[in-house]
Amino acid sequence: MNDPETRAEDTYRSISSPSEGLYKDNGSRFIALAYPVETEDEIKKIVSGLKKEYHDARHHCYAYRLGYKGNIFRANDDGEPSSSAGRPILGQIDSAGLSDVLIVVVRYFGGIKLGIPGLIRAYRKAAADALAHAEIIGKTASVRYRLSFGYMAMNDVMKTLKDIGLTPVNQDFGMSCTLETSVRLTLEETFIERMKNIAVLQALDRPE
Repeated sequence: MNDPETRAEDTYRSISSPSEGLYKDNGSRFIALAYPVETEDEIKKIVSGLKKEYHDARHHCYAYRLGYKGNIFRANDDGEPSSSAGRPILGQIDSAGLSDVLIVVVRYFGGIKLGIPGLIRAYRKAAADALAHAEIIGKTASVRYRLSFGYMAMNDVMKTLKDIGLTPVNQDFGMSCTLETSVRLTLEETFIERMKNIAVLQALDRPE
């Protein structure tokens, strides 16, 4: 298993778009749905929506891992025996070395109990199938900054951004100027040092 703590300082792996997997055993169907996500609020909306869409299913089990360090996670069994569903799903996310990923496995009961070993196998294989159909991408953790500076400092600010390889967005230039830019974590110290005498910096968000 890939330990999230051993990943590079500001890079990690996720999936590019939703994907789906399926596993069947003794009449039960396990539909696995994988999503790229970044917040727990986003996850709550997706899970709630799937419970409505698959309202006739017996269980809606899920697991997720978030953040460039992968230190935000949860596994939910949704009524299945403890650790027979959510943990196997999370295990597949971790085996693939992924973060910012949610997998929900919807179970339609087939009338025959599978036992805990059977459930663990089913949820693991369903989750693995969803990830097998996903496109794995690299992501970079960054901090979004707002810069405030006087008009006379504009050339110095723009040159510094170019030197570091940063892209300005949401620009508002007048006698008082502002812009925003995303700074990858490994460049943050350099960015702050270069900007400290020419602009006022405000961190707007910081990855977990």
